[in-house]
Amino acid sequence: MMRKVLHIDMDAFYASVEQRDNPSLRGRPVVVAWKGPRSVVCAASYEARRFGIHSAMPAMRAERLCPTAVFVPPDFARYKRVSGQVQEIFNRHTDLVEPLSLDEAYLDVTTNTLALPSATQVARMIRAAIHEETGLTASAGVAPNKFLAKIASDWNKPDGLYVIRPSRVLEFLSGLPVGKLPGVGKVMESRLRDLGIQRVDQLRERTVDQLERSFGRWGLRLHQLSMGIDESAVMPHRVRKQISTEDTFPDDRRLDQLDTPVRQLAERAWSTAVRQAMSHPHTIVLKLKTHDFINLSRSQTLPSPPRSAADIIEVAKMLMNRVTLPADTRYRLVGIGLTGFKSPHPDMRQGDLFATVSSAELITAGVPPT
Repeated sequence: MMRKVLHIDMDAFYASVEQRDNPSLRGRPVVVAWKGPRSVVCAASYEARRFGIHSAMPAMRAERLCPTAVFVPPDFARYKRVSGQVQEIFNRHTDLVEPLSLDEAYLDVTTNTLALPSATQVARMIRAAIHEETGLTASAGVAPNKFLAKIASDWNKPDGLYVIRPSRVLEFLSGLPVGKLPGVGKVMESRLRDLGIQRVDQLRERTVDQLERSFGRWGLRLHQLSMGIDESAVMPHRVRKQISTEDTFPDDRRLDQLDTPVRQLAERAWSTAVRQAMSHPHTIVLKLKTHDFINLSRSQTLPSPPRSAADIIEVAKMLMNRVTLPADTRYRLVGIGLTGFKSPHPDMRQGDLFATVSSAELITAGVPPT
């Protein structure tokens, strides 16, 4: 039986909750972030996005882009309560719900609680219930599999619904830029462009053998995606155990040239942890891949979790100092990982919820490396 999959994505979730609860914020550019040189944007209202503001952006840059923006400190306890309401609505329709974060989830409604024959009808009922019970809007994608449903949910945002019917999958995909496919980042997109492949229909023209010669085992996956094939099931109650961000460079670089990308990756990892309201991490991992594809990693486990992206950056720099390869070694990839999530997530206010000793001080005090 062909699956019927929904991807539901709340619209500008954190900012929308703030605008709902404070009428004076409605229609104004709202940025959910602590103000300060070390803060990053957790969310931005659609009014703020018109100025180019987006999540994971440094808060100071957001302020420069829109001096009239209203900065609101995040209240994760409140966002989690609203997310729980939305989750309860999902569970009325199916037991197969795979949350990706507080504000989005996959739902397999092939067999649904109300025995509705149409996944589109299920999506409409869910969106209507969310609006009625929370006062917020959600966008939905309906498709035969997960990756198509996720693309579709972004098609008519905000407050939209888009359906990719099985008979239209190839037609829908044909004109899409290859960068829309999951796993195709900027580096992969550039490599495909060098081969004359910019759209999915151009990718589909290549044989599996041709793609595997260029991309190894990933070539088969590219071919499957170009055909709209994705057999991954909706996995309920999956607990994410780590956060990982990485960049592959267009040119190989020395270790002393990696400060800026390491800082950017640390900020992205922290922003993801904040946005998904995950338990706070105790272990920070630095991943490197040399020009000749040798992988190495360094990690540090701390007795108290980092309290900001800046703390993660400090630990990452210490881990870079523990790399003992020759100084002229070139690296093609760097990554930052967070793991060791040990306790329920606090609301991440900067203050007494965290230990007063910074991670840098813990390292200075001689915390043993892992």
